[in-house]
Amino acid sequence: MTEAWWQRKDGWKDQVAYQIYPRSFKDSNGDGIGDIPGIIEKLDYLQELGIGIIWLSPVFASPMDDNGYDISDYRDIAKEFGTMADMDRLIQEGKKRGIGIMMDLVVNHSSDEHDWFQASKESMDNPYRDYYIWREGDKDKPLADGRPSPPNDLTSFFSGSAWEWEPTTGHYYLHLFTKKQPDLNWDNPSLRHDVYDMMNWWMDKGICGFRMDVIDLIGKDVDRKITTEGPELHPRLQEMHGQVFVHRQAVTVGETWSVTPETATLYSGRDRKELSMVFQFEHVTAFHHESLGKWKSKPVDFGVIKDIFEKWQLALEDDGWNSLFWSNHDLPMAVSKYGDDISYLKESAKMLATMIHFMKGTPYVYQGEEFGMTNVRFDNLDDYNDVELLNAYKDLVPKGLISHEAMMEGIYADGRDNARTPMQWDDRTHGGFTEGSPWIKVNPNFSDINAARDRADEDSIFRYYQDLIRLRKKWPLVVKGRFCRHLREQKNLFVYTRTLGSQVLLVMINHTDKTQEINPGDFAFMGTQTWREEEPLICNYPHRGDRSKKKKWQMAPYESIAYLVQN
Repeated sequence: MTEAWWQRKDGWKDQVAYQIYPRSFKDSNGDGIGDIPGIIEKLDYLQELGIGIIWLSPVFASPMDDNGYDISDYRDIAKEFGTMADMDRLIQEGKKRGIGIMMDLVVNHSSDEHDWFQASKESMDNPYRDYYIWREGDKDKPLADGRPSPPNDLTSFFSGSAWEWEPTTGHYYLHLFTKKQPDLNWDNPSLRHDVYDMMNWWMDKGICGFRMDVIDLIGKDVDRKITTEGPELHPRLQEMHGQVFVHRQAVTVGETWSVTPETATLYSGRDRKELSMVFQFEHVTAFHHESLGKWKSKPVDFGVIKDIFEKWQLALEDDGWNSLFWSNHDLPMAVSKYGDDISYLKESAKMLATMIHFMKGTPYVYQGEEFGMTNVRFDNLDDYNDVELLNAYKDLVPKGLISHEAMMEGIYADGRDNARTPMQWDDRTHGGFTEGSPWIKVNPNFSDINAARDRADEDSIFRYYQDLIRLRKKWPLVVKGRFCRHLREQKNLFVYTRTLGSQVLLVMINHTDKTQEINPGDFAFMGTQTWREEEPLICNYPHRGDRSKKKKWQMAPYESIAYLVQN
């Protein structure tokens, strides 16, 4: 029997991860909400794609104020998603197919319905009081109703003050997200012990690791108004590693909006004993508006994107590890944001995949990305569900900071519900996602864009992803090779090589909707290296005969091509 990747040291490095947003993936019982049995139904599909890791967005018990990112019981499953028996079966059925389950863990905060918080707010001397962050208000600055004002001016990422008044004890508690998501107090060793104990419990069940939500916030110092990458962050991650992962072959990835190339190796350096890798978002935030953020994004500039990707590739070349992604549950669909989902959907979807899958790091595929799912444009604000989106609208539009029309354009471009519309499996009602009424509307284009229709195409996006994943597993060069960017003067191309010993992988990307020309002299950087074979390793257009560096090339709109060359 073939050794599973999680039985090899660092076996995750040659795998590709696939994010499932359970609520929107596959509904098995007709209640309109995706569930764990629905995921099990589709494991063969993911195995066929070649996936080795499922990043499973939270399925823990939750009142769903933030769609599961508000956990009320870390050792139970939300009823709408199934049972613990279903979860155990998912873990085992995944293993049978060589797929590990990486759970999405939220330990910066919990739900206010968690037993810990319910006990914490009962009294000042409750044993769980210090599991959360409580502060007295400022009595010298009373509010209109006589209450003291909040302890300081920290704001929530979801708009408004980060402090909520709790009348039972007359104190404020911190919530960097919604008021139903109180922040846990990582200064408390008892809290940390309980978190590590819970993580070990899940690892013993057979999961392969954790994706850790906003993990860069657990070292915060709220009295100094330091929230991200606080002074205790790295000691706590090292403590976590020692308590949970030190003797396990686990894969861990931290969501770290604040990370920089200079700090990335603190999280993922080989001798740091913290995390396997982190998610960085520089290529996302680079286009946010200075004051209105993603609700008024700047146009995508691939010149900026290429510089960012190169910077991160070089920064983690010798130590640390990159995560490679375009989309996730918080971001728009890749082909709509970075490609052309009207005239060149198939070509640009494949181009975007090529661009990141041949770089050094772990590629992440977001559900539906593998057959070209797009953003959605609902006419009515009431058709949207996301708490961040709705709060931002209430905070910005009535104040005149942005017009209704401009805000809707921001929602169409970057709202989180773009990634949360139901998975489009086929052209049946509701895209084959459910036989009931879906919790959020299906994108109306499901009849034209769906998994079944794409897979019936010999030139499908799905098959292209299969080939990319197969090549990563076949060639150590893709996993280990050194990165070098070339032809910087070609503003409309992204050209890079990966080198391992005598093997060189040449990747060429036209990221525009115009034909681009490459002259023989442009290949001077290849020196004496020659093509290994006429056929490219992969190309998103039909092969057009022999191409060599002695001939002029025409790269079609959104064309991507990769060659294996050697000295």
